[in-house]
Amino acid sequence: MQDNRRLNSIGSAFMVAAMAAFAVEDALIKRATQDIPVALALMLFGVGGAALFALMARLQGHRLWTRDARSRPMVIRVGFEITGRLFYVLALWLAPLSSATVILQATPLVVVAGAALFMGEQVGWRRWSAIFIGLTGVLIILQPGADSFSPLSILAVIGMLGFAGRDLASRAAPKTLSTSALGFFGFLSIFAAGVLLHLIRPAPLALPSASTSLSLAAATVAGVLAYSALMKAMRTGAVSAVTPFRYTRLIFGIGLGVLVFGESLSPSMVLGSGLIVLSGLFILARGAAKSRPAPKA
Repeated sequence: MQDNRRLNSIGSAFMVAAMAAFAVEDALIKRATQDIPVALALMLFGVGGAALFALMARLQGHRLWTRDARSRPMVIRVGFEITGRLFYVLALWLAPLSSATVILQATPLVVVAGAALFMGEQVGWRRWSAIFIGLTGVLIILQPGADSFSPLSILAVIGMLGFAGRDLASRAAPKTLSTSALGFFGFLSIFAAGVLLHLIRPAPLALPSASTSLSLAAATVAGVLAYSALMKAMRTGAVSAVTPFRYTRLIFGIGLGVLVFGESLSPSMVLGSGLIVLSGLFILARGAAKSRPAPKA
């Protein structure tokens, strides 16, 4: 029991560190896209992250280009990764960091709904109710039909759906693939998203300034550390104990949005984010309760 608590504490600390690093990555990418085209930022960020994960794989003796890496779930995962990254970075570029971060927190809700609809997982009416309440929170943030509605927020929604599809595909991905391999192909997908955006909307690909290059380099390191810490968290503590700390990204993202970019929080964003977080925590709690073995008679 004592060992489990210690492992859960360590896993939770890794999860908080991962969410902080992800928030820093988002802020740095948002800063970089103010100076260079989004397509170029995606390509440079993707190449840098893929190179770091390739180096990690080589040092650990893991192969990257295996048959499992070309499996159907991995191909689907890459497609969703491209969609998620492309639209989420567009949202970071055009929309407030705080609103994009809040909308992203609905990803676990969509993953649970997708697992029920497409993977045959059993989801009871309580969790379905929580999913609908959480998605209502997203609508409260978006405020469609209101004067304050910004179509740019839809970019974050599409990005969130892409990430949810990636997470679902990751469940079906071969277990033989290492963390470094998944990270490598994930960052290659980011590079592909940049190439795709450049083909759709060509822009001059001039070398970035020294400050922008530094922002992208720091974002790349933060992204790799965040992904590694996330995998470490999920493999150290119990999923039900560690996963709720994903929502600390909300605190870090909103904090950076307010402090660095001078954003403000509206009552609708506070209410919507509260519904999303509470729904997500309820779903996690219900899932943990169902996974516990029944007491012996």
